[in-house]
Amino acid sequence: MSNYNGNDSGQWDENEALLAFYNQKFSLPRQRSQGKAPKPSNLGEKMERERGLVDTVTADRGIALGLEISYTPARFEAEWLLDSLRTFFLQDLIIDVTAQVKGGKEANVYRCIPHATIDADWLAVKVYRPRQFRNLRNDAMYREGRQILTDEDGKPADPKDDRIIRAIGKKSAFGVQVQHTSWLMHEYTTLQKLYAAGAAVPRPVAVDQNAILMGYVGDGSRAAPTLHEATLRPAEAEPLFHETLRNIEVMLNQGYIHGDLSAYNILYWEGQITLIDFPQVTNAQGNRNARKILERDVRRVCEYFGQYGVRCNASAITEKLWGRYAAPDPMDYLADMSRVEAARDEAERLKAERAER
Repeated sequence: MSNYNGNDSGQWDENEALLAFYNQKFSLPRQRSQGKAPKPSNLGEKMERERGLVDTVTADRGIALGLEISYTPARFEAEWLLDSLRTFFLQDLIIDVTAQVKGGKEANVYRCIPHATIDADWLAVKVYRPRQFRNLRNDAMYREGRQILTDEDGKPADPKDDRIIRAIGKKSAFGVQVQHTSWLMHEYTTLQKLYAAGAAVPRPVAVDQNAILMGYVGDGSRAAPTLHEATLRPAEAEPLFHETLRNIEVMLNQGYIHGDLSAYNILYWEGQITLIDFPQVTNAQGNRNARKILERDVRRVCEYFGQYGVRCNASAITEKLWGRYAAPDPMDYLADMSRVEAARDEAERLKAERAER
């Protein structure tokens, strides 16, 4: 049963999510199909009773964990949100959660007040949805060539440990958990490396089993919109296009391809962009689909900025970037380009000499 209503807002169907939560948490008996629909009045009374029970359970759990937050989560959201953020509270990284700023099929993003020891006005925390509420995408194409990261330190799994590979292949509970941890840790470690390399990405602060704490883009009233939601001034488009290409180059220089880059995954705030959402980051060297994935990223970027009159050729840009950073031997490519440029310069010199005669 899907909890996602399929619209572009990223909102969930609360009724379906509530029912899934009740069935999972309280093991509510299912109605046997006898060709008759349950009486609406009885169903409504049962849901009202369960709503009250959930309120009591989640409130008590929050108090037991020592967490009191300003944001009021939906009933199906409260317990896993508090559990996911507990470590960040205990480590004195955040002191409050004020709002949900983004909802999605796989994760929600919340605005947090940081602890006084953190040099920031706000922080963002990305909390992955529990498996019963999350529809994991088919990520096999992105995972090719990536190591399996098995813990919160970002350490790769032992390649000789067949148990992990078998568990992932069988999609056992252990295998799904390993995939979840690896997926999350690839996002966090990628943020660390890209931020250190000067890419326009959120500053990574901390990671736990189900959440990533990072820099926040926006202010206390709203989070930065995506490029898809923003309207650029004509003079902004060309510089922001080149800034996006610069970030693609930084990623390639670190051996990464975003894998899902588009106007939906680039934030815009006060004339600057920030790239987000890296769980599907692709290994530029070890993935057979890497060039195709790169070209798709570049094409989407060109399509967006093309609406503002920016002239760009996605295929030509991809070929140049691929040859410079991700070809089988980039040094050979650069050597070839140097020889081509030297030959061109020599041809221009000879042409000029002939013209002088």
